[in-house]
Amino acid sequence: MSEEIMYNQQVCEEQTKYSENSDSDISDKLFNEEMDIEEHDVNCGNEECILNGRCNTNDLPAPSTLSDLIDGLHKIFAHQKINVDFVRNYMSMYKSNHRDWKKFAKFDQHRYTRNLVDEGNGRFNLMILCWNEAQGSSIHSHANSHCFLKVIDGAVEEELFQWPTDSESEHAMTPVQIGTVKRNEVKYMCDELGLHRVSNPSHTDKAVTLHLYSPPFNECTIFDERTGHQQKAQTTFWSKFGKRTPFGKTGGQCTIIEAENN
Repeated sequence: MSEEIMYNQQVCEEQTKYSENSDSDISDKLFNEEMDIEEHDVNCGNEECILNGRCNTNDLPAPSTLSDLIDGLHKIFAHQKINVDFVRNYMSMYKSNHRDWKKFAKFDQHRYTRNLVDEGNGRFNLMILCWNEAQGSSIHSHANSHCFLKVIDGAVEEELFQWPTDSESEHAMTPVQIGTVKRNEVKYMCDELGLHRVSNPSHTDKAVTLHLYSPPFNECTIFDERTGHQQKAQTTFWSKFGKRTPFGKTGGQCTIIEAENN
């Protein structure tokens, strides 16, 4: 990919409202940042839109199937400039249907799984994460990528954390916000907003989430909740396009520094 995608990060007000008494120290400026362009601005970097005087994302119908959603995301990410709110709203319009995604949903009794659905022409990865009862990720970063998380079955808990400062010695990490993401809801996360951990809090029901990462990444940073210590972790896929990968077949995720599955 020769062109770098430009992202406009206007985060919905609801993103900060996990609880009325939230004591988050995340900078308010991130939630009030003025967008450089509107989501339908013809100055989107797409030659076809510029010639037509109209951004073709205006004409995207609401996706009724997962295939529709993928097709629409390909059209959106063909642009040089991407609006975060527009992507989130578009993903929100898709109403989960088990028949659409069941072939990608691969569970593992020992850990949650990452299952690649679409590679987005190199501009994004779309994947389904499957969470058995009480499974969860570690606290992790997103390698300067933009993360969109949509629950398509069950519910998950998201905990937000601040980045540890360089001046801190060993220090336990405590969440600044905790919230439940329910079926068909979409959340956005990036490193500027902090760190997070995702888990299935239920002891009786599984959960399935749809994630979009742009740009794709294969390494992130994970954190020890007790000490704040960090280390690099490579990310792997349990399956790709409905087929198990070597990592999935061996029951592991990778043979690396430290494996992280989100």
